[in-house]
Amino acid sequence: MAFIQRGVVSDGKRVMSLEEFKRWLMRFDSNGDGRISHSELREAVRLCGGLFASWKSKRGIKSADSDHNGFIDDNEFRNLAHFADKYLNIRITKF
Repeated sequence: MAFIQRGVVSDGKRVMSLEEFKRWLMRFDSNGDGRISHSELREAVRLCGGLFASWKSKRGIKSADSDHNGFIDDNEFRNLAHFADKYLNIRITKF
């Protein structure tokens, strides 16, 4: 899976709009339910070369999951912007 890449800023991070980030992350939705689970987010972290992918993805789910159902749904992708910047080297623009 390749990144949808708009550009790379001087700190080496990929730059994506929120919509591009959603489309990229939904590629990991292995069961097609329209939500991102811990294991699906873990695969995204691994793809980005992240160490401790399981731990980081648990943190991402915990920080972004505002309704505490264990999944990231369409309304919660915006909450993953900080996670993407810190653990996926992706800067989200155009909120």
